[in-house]
Amino acid sequence: MAISRFRVPGDPSGFRVQAGAVVEQFSASPGSAGAELVQNLDEPELWAIVSRWADVGSYRRAFNGTAAKLVLIPLLSLAIDEPSAYADPGSVGENRPRGTVI
Repeated sequence: MAISRFRVPGDPSGFRVQAGAVVEQFSASPGSAGAELVQNLDEPELWAIVSRWADVGSYRRAFNGTAAKLVLIPLLSLAIDEPSAYADPGSVGENRPRGTVI
């Protein structure tokens, strides 16, 4: 699962259009198990795009191609800078903080 969160102050209509295109692109990608745009209940300026994937490779391949880059990168580059990939704890293995060298 991938979760990209955004803080959207003011009128969210432009953001919603861009986010809708991202959700459509993700949903049409091979290996996608669905994607949705959600808004936080307590802080209406917080939004998220939540997507589910067959595997991490499917998520990464969703970014291949010019059309995907034109739709995904402009909006996702504005996401809150935080880890966004989640998996079942049994499949994660040893978890290392970002930046840790093996």
